[in-house]
Amino acid sequence: MALIVKKFGGSSVANAERVFNVANIITEDYKKGNNVVVVVSAQGDTTDDLIEKAREINPASPSKREMDMLLSAGEQISIALLAMAIEKLGFPVVSLLGWQAGFVTDSRYSSARIKSVNTERLKNELDKRNIVIVAGFQGLNKYDDITTLGRGGSDTSAVALAASLKADLCQIYTDVDGVYTADPRKVKGAKKMDEITYNEMLELATLGAQVLNNRSVEMAKKYNVELEVLSSLERKPGTIVKEATKMEKMLIKGVACDKDIILVSIVGLKDAPGIAFKVFNELSKKNVNIDIILQSVGRDGTKDITFTAPVGQKPEISETLESLHSLLEFEKVVVNENVGKVSIVGAGMETHPGVASKMFEALSDVGINIHMISTSEIKISVLIDVDNCAKAVQAVHDAFID
Repeated sequence: MALIVKKFGGSSVANAERVFNVANIITEDYKKGNNVVVVVSAQGDTTDDLIEKAREINPASPSKREMDMLLSAGEQISIALLAMAIEKLGFPVVSLLGWQAGFVTDSRYSSARIKSVNTERLKNELDKRNIVIVAGFQGLNKYDDITTLGRGGSDTSAVALAASLKADLCQIYTDVDGVYTADPRKVKGAKKMDEITYNEMLELATLGAQVLNNRSVEMAKKYNVELEVLSSLERKPGTIVKEATKMEKMLIKGVACDKDIILVSIVGLKDAPGIAFKVFNELSKKNVNIDIILQSVGRDGTKDITFTAPVGQKPEISETLESLHSLLEFEKVVVNENVGKVSIVGAGMETHPGVASKMFEALSDVGINIHMISTSEIKISVLIDVDNCAKAVQAVHDAFID
């Protein structure tokens, strides 16, 4: 008898037909004698609809605490409906909100981090041979306030449960049947992979691939939780994400694109020790996620610092740099929202020279100019005009993946 954690996204439970489809998937494993814990997201566009309702009431800026109270309702609806479907099929089931399932978080409303999972209630329900349906994306902080985990939070909920319960497998069901070398809905010739390492998947998730949330992959790697990404609409094996793969290293495992970024340039900073520290220390206090950083060579006692960050953090960046202006006496700040990041990922590039030049050649051949470049052992990222992202991903994919 195995313990399996399954996570279903909003599209998998978008309507009554799909809810019963998910119920059948769950009960098939249960009938084999397995214990099953299920994490569910809000149905379809429920979260977007709730956000719109908030804007109708307070167009300016509702507090993050109240938004968490509102948005957590989406998952509550999903778990109840799915439990009802399983009941109708004749199986024992119980639905639990995040706090009932033992999720304890910090107090960063709208982007909380899981501090611990108290599994006592879950284990009691499993001992009764109940199927347990858990609301993803949410927990409870030290003030007994409901918190939400941010984008992709249900993936993180599922992996946290799998780690805490020492599950045999954590399955993430999506609207695609595995992890592909690029988004198969947008890139011709994208190929499904049977296996991928945690490190490669983490890079792809961080760089814009939307199959898995990067926090969930980090947690899976830390606690050695084997993941399988598969489709809820097609009954066939998916992609296994684990520490090491049996297959020979492919040169490139995937091509990803991230359009939700901005390029920020601080022009005319004093060319002196400690300036970069002062800038990025203040940004870190606002929890700004910095990605690529480029510092120009100092000239005439000044230098420029350019960096990328999520477009959603533009207000925090603007506020921070405005507060630093009188202290650092830089000339100006330039923000460019017309940028996108295209990246290639693959452990194979560690031992293969010429990967970067091949990528740059592919972009050159289709007339795309590169603004910035960033590299690591298993990835290369370039910053380009956002309108060229689709063309760039296709060109790079064609160059590396047969």
